Amino acid sequence: MSYTFDPLVPRPIDLPTVVPLDAATDATDGTTDAAQDLAALDQAKIFAAPDDPAQWAAWRERLEAWRTDARERHGFTGAVYERPQAAWAASCFTIAQVWLWDELLYSFEENRFTPERFLADARERFADLDAVVLWHAYPVIGIDDRNQWDFYRDVPGLTGPGGLVATLHAAGLHVFVDYNPWDTGTRRGEDDLSELAAVVADLPADGVFLDTLKKAEPELVERLEAARPGIVLEGESKLAVERIEDHSSSWAQFFADSSVPGVLRAHWYERRHMQHHVRRWNRDHTDELQSAWINGVGVMVWEVVFGVWVGWSERDAATLRRMVTVQRAAKDLLLDGEWTPLTDLAPAAREAGVHASLFSHEGVSLWTLVNRGEDDWTGPVLTDAPAGRLIDLTGLATSAAPTDTTGSPVDTTGGTVDGAGAIAPSVTVPGRGIAALVHVAPGAEEPDWLPGLVEDMRNHAPSADARFPHRLARRIVPQAPASRPDGAAAPTYPETGAGQDVEASAVVVPAGPYVLTVRYRARETGMYQGAPYVEEWKPLSPRLHDPRTLQRDGELAAPVAVAATEVTNAEFAAFVDTTGYRPATPHRFLAHWVDGRPPAGREDEPVTFVDLDDARAYSAWRGGRLPSEDEWQLAGETGGLLRGAPVVWNWTESEHSDGRTRYAMLKGGSDHESVGSEWYFDGGVQRPEFSAKLLLPGLGLARSSSIGFRCAWTVEVTA
Repeated sequence: MSYTFDPLVPRPIDLPTVVPLDAATDATDGTTDAAQDLAALDQAKIFAAPDDPAQWAAWRERLEAWRTDARERHGFTGAVYERPQAAWAASCFTIAQVWLWDELLYSFEENRFTPERFLADARERFADLDAVVLWHAYPVIGIDDRNQWDFYRDVPGLTGPGGLVATLHAAGLHVFVDYNPWDTGTRRGEDDLSELAAVVADLPADGVFLDTLKKAEPELVERLEAARPGIVLEGESKLAVERIEDHSSSWAQFFADSSVPGVLRAHWYERRHMQHHVRRWNRDHTDELQSAWINGVGVMVWEVVFGVWVGWSERDAATLRRMVTVQRAAKDLLLDGEWTPLTDLAPAAREAGVHASLFSHEGVSLWTLVNRGEDDWTGPVLTDAPAGRLIDLTGLATSAAPTDTTGSPVDTTGGTVDGAGAIAPSVTVPGRGIAALVHVAPGAEEPDWLPGLVEDMRNHAPSADARFPHRLARRIVPQAPASRPDGAAAPTYPETGAGQDVEASAVVVPAGPYVLTVRYRARETGMYQGAPYVEEWKPLSPRLHDPRTLQRDGELAAPVAVAATEVTNAEFAAFVDTTGYRPATPHRFLAHWVDGRPPAGREDEPVTFVDLDDARAYSAWRGGRLPSEDEWQLAGETGGLLRGAPVVWNWTESEHSDGRTRYAMLKGGSDHESVGSEWYFDGGVQRPEFSAKLLLPGLGLARSSSIGFRCAWTVEVTA
């Protein structure tokens, strides 16, 4: 039976692996082969749990047998987890994936990084972060010949004292860089191993995210460790069992769980191996949070997915706040305690869909509870009331103190609950939510983290608000350029023809309504509609990278004249000479010029290495503006727009922002085309109806050898 791809459900490769509780029987001779059964479990992402509670004890025994067998087969030593510089990774419970130019992290108005805003948001919504991946090149890379290393090295203010990385380190975050092994079609420098090792050392980085890779080859591991001892490597998706030996983290990306919570194979194999659950296109993160909670691992917070907003709801954010507050405090218990997945619970709670892991060590126990049901469960969750101190951590912030069935309060203040002959206390586990119980046995030493945890948990109330905060991009209305260096008034953007320098050869688009067909390539950036793959399990072809069309309609209030040709180097030089124009951020401005002048013989080529503000300033000087993408297309479809040599993309006055990502639409295509990967930006000369969405980097990095512009004018209509 062939498999038909359904984007809304897990693929077979993502499904949890059933654990055989009896040794397999060889059909040829009737013999059993328990070792073969165990070895087959090496391929699991998650070990599926049986639905029948009567099988849970045998299931746990089978998992123990697999771990013992697998460690012996693969010669596991655990040496990578003994590195003192990398010990932090074992308790890295929250990591955020962040585009370097996210408007929470970078201000286009101030032309600077704003880590203070980013950190304040993380503190308020997620109880802080442990690490961050600074995503840098994709999906911009390929617009010109810059390689992935350029998009780190060429960023002012990223490194050095007072730089972004140093500021994040000072705030207690660990910093990952991103490695794109598919980047083979841009300019070449040293080999990837040397380049990545140098970037890791220069930033300096604490970890490397291995984009599209499940693991790094041993030589890369060795080179990175030499460059930055204690470097943490985290691959995308399932990590092979044998490589848990030298990769101390991995993504649990697109991992489907069983209806009864299962066990993450890599974390079960080595408790110090940190995994981060992530489903990038989900708006409901319940499944990831519950699996992370019951396994004692972390999650990836990824709200801006390559330029589109897929933010976390307040309910999920509140759940994460409560989770990580407990996990960080009790990290030693999670790492060193005896872990009993699917520990015994009261039958009524279990039948309602409540399940738990138990972590216990030297008389201290932690139950991490999840509720698979839609309705809140309130009642006993334990089979009895253990003597000693029992604290309902997640009930501390509720309006009414939790009580047992006799009306006595569950201890939240430092007293004791005497379990002798008592009925187990009542606990509330929210529908599709989590809860936590801590128990200190009589005579056991109370952990030093418990008083602080009790106080912290009082501030983390659960939330019933599951609304998703939608963000749709809005057009940005350009402002007048900054004043000239000589103090003269800055030019404005005229709306009529007064003082305009309209080119005689310009293509005039008449006023009135219009309907356009726009072609584009479906990328993870989406177009205008927001997130393109919401709730999809994993975007695959033909959903991803396929050619698509959309219809755009509008109306021109007045005729628009669009210049037939792009602005040339010589024309832009005249503008600079006359006005003394200097951009607020000079980085990469006219980088191809020599001693402030166009290169000899290239005066008539389209000017490049200019950003939107540079193009706007020139257009205003000419009494005009940039054409919108629709105006550009309407003029282009007349056949009247000429292309300079070399052919370059054209900026348009179609800049957008959803408050987190700023982007602009480019038209026309370019001679440059990075080949070798579908992840590169669109290249090649394109027809007028083709549009490309370019996420805008800051600090001059939007200036490209492949992007120029042409002017437009709103034509004054006289009676």
